[in-house]
Amino acid sequence: MKMAKFYLMGCYTEKGLAGFVNNPSTNRRASTQALLESGGAKLTDYSLLRGAFDFISVCEGTFEQMAAAKMVAASSGSVDNIVILESADLNKIAGTAKKMSSGFKAPGK
Repeated sequence: MKMAKFYLMGCYTEKGLAGFVNNPSTNRRASTQALLESGGAKLTDYSLLRGAFDFISVCEGTFEQMAAAKMVAASSGSVDNIVILESADLNKIAGTAKKMSSGFKAPGK
């Protein structure tokens, strides 16, 4: 099965941030990698962010694996607002759209 590329972004909760204060050397990359690998997915990059999201994980796997990782992480109470984005090929999408457009009829036509 071919693995797709995903980007998971999220925010740390007060509980999650308190964990960092209590143990500033916490390695979230290693923890995220272990979580994904236990479900058969792969972590390719992990970064802390400045802005609306606190972290981003670049992963390879299936949507089901990403959704399961989100479920586990969110249920811990340490993260929330997790967004799963899947990488896509715009040229392939446009090619399919071109094929589909020949049979499409706009309303009133």
